[in-house]
Amino acid sequence: MCKFRFKIRRGLLSTGECYASGQLRERQRFTWLACAFVDTEEFQRLRDLKQLGLTYLVYPGAVHTRFEHSLGVYQLAGEAMNNLKMNQGKELGIDRFDVQTVKLAGLLHDIGHGPFSHLFEHEFLPRVDPGATSKWSHEHMSALLLDSIVDKHGIDIEPDYLKIVKEMIVASSKFSTKEGAKEKHFLYDIVANGRNGIDVDKFDYIDRDSRACGLGSNFQHWRLLQGMRVIGDEICYPAKDYLSVHKLFTTRADLHRTVYTHAKVKAVELMLVDALLEANDYLGIALHAEDPEEFWKLDDTIVKRIESAPNDELKKAKEIIQRIRRRELYKFCNQYSVPKDKLEHFKDITAQDIVCSQKSSKVLLNEEDVAVSNVKIDLTRGRDNPLESVKFFKDSGCEEKFAITDDRVSHLLPACNQDRIVRVYAKKPELVEAVSEAFENLQLRMYGEKTQVHDTPKKKKRSRSD
Repeated sequence: MCKFRFKIRRGLLSTGECYASGQLRERQRFTWLACAFVDTEEFQRLRDLKQLGLTYLVYPGAVHTRFEHSLGVYQLAGEAMNNLKMNQGKELGIDRFDVQTVKLAGLLHDIGHGPFSHLFEHEFLPRVDPGATSKWSHEHMSALLLDSIVDKHGIDIEPDYLKIVKEMIVASSKFSTKEGAKEKHFLYDIVANGRNGIDVDKFDYIDRDSRACGLGSNFQHWRLLQGMRVIGDEICYPAKDYLSVHKLFTTRADLHRTVYTHAKVKAVELMLVDALLEANDYLGIALHAEDPEEFWKLDDTIVKRIESAPNDELKKAKEIIQRIRRRELYKFCNQYSVPKDKLEHFKDITAQDIVCSQKSSKVLLNEEDVAVSNVKIDLTRGRDNPLESVKFFKDSGCEEKFAITDDRVSHLLPACNQDRIVRVYAKKPELVEAVSEAFENLQLRMYGEKTQVHDTPKKKKRSRSD
């Protein structure tokens, strides 16, 4: 492990190489400062956080971690900065300090993720505290954890520069600072782009996730890295690359539909969240999210911790995890896509909504018998088109930036930019028919018709026997 102290000042960055794992790494790939952060237990924890959480139970190859993703974003951030420096370095005043801070932000942007990545933030914490979504984000925890690492390991980085790295990390979150407060604002759009969503974080995980899951991807991030140009303190792209930018957003949406929100992936996630909730009071899982010095101790191994605990207090949690191990998953009943004209005022469907829609008296459903997954898939900007926030230029010598509307490129591009999908599961196999019928009744009550396109499990069974 690297043990040292040094300062980072504008124009006075370390140029040494880091000796790690018995090999001397090239200066351009890993500076001493980056090594100082990587060789901490807080960063090494990312080796025990799967990038795609529980997706590997459906896509066996999806076992890559936040560790290699973070190294990939560090590399791509460096490529983006090198391209800008080579083409516009003098014009923009890009110096080695700028390059290093952007790369550090790429390296450290995900250190605040909890167990099983987004499941912890978007599924578990809101169930513990419904108001948690307004108080907590992994970007904000990354910034808090960064402060803790600097203090604990004595990394002597000046406060002003540490502040810039943290602002770059939270640039796309609700904790970002106002745009007007930032010098060289284009630097803040490289790792986590709050303006239009085009950033090297997506470049890396789209390629990495597609490859790990055995899916093809036509998105070519190198075209955008090579073509980007800063005009008016904003990163712009050649007009000829409009469809490449569009492909970035649609590929991401396809991954959400086919991988991240796969029906069986969501079934397993719902089960693990139930297990974590059962274990929360005894293990104080949610309390760790309030303190960065305790938070870094949480990772995916918490499942083994629950399984191997001798305590009776964790019996229910262990039973749920055992069901996951034995593939006794919550049973998928059905799903429907929210009609386009109902998207604006749509509210998440709850288990109570399903139970209250039951008409048959054969089986009396309770809320704890039903699990609901409300899936939102968009192009990063909700119902808005993110391409409307992207600026383009005609050629490399042009200093004029402009927006491009879809109809000037193709009439085949989709007119709607968001899907909302409601999926319902029965926690016990014998309740599938009752939950399915209640779900149909809910659709009839809300929309006057059944909007699902799949048969109910009972009808599927009947058609097979015929």
